[in-house]
Amino acid sequence: MVIVQIVRSPDGKITGFKVEGHAGYANRGEDIVCSAISAITVGTVNAVEVLTGAVMKTRMKNGFLSGTLPPFKSNEPKAQAELILESMVVMLETIVTSYSEYIRIDKVTK
Repeated sequence: MVIVQIVRSPDGKITGFKVEGHAGYANRGEDIVCSAISAITVGTVNAVEVLTGAVMKTRMKNGFLSGTLPPFKSNEPKAQAELILESMVVMLETIVTSYSEYIRIDKVTK
């Protein structure tokens, strides 16, 4: 199972996320659930960096990706990055709707 942690600040804004595990839906290279989760989360990191100019602090290895927003000097890029991360959550929740036995989303406040 893939466990996704969405990290939020006390005011509810997403500050980062962590994805860990393998779905186990199908064999390696054929697992559409893992592929979808990877595409969404890696694409989110890339979108934040390209569209806001902010470089997320990331760690990635087999079956693991974490991303944390950096401090922002301006509210506009910060709001854009938060919106991109919120859209990631919506996409992941859509996967949960059909494949709940392979992915779980936890919310953490820090």
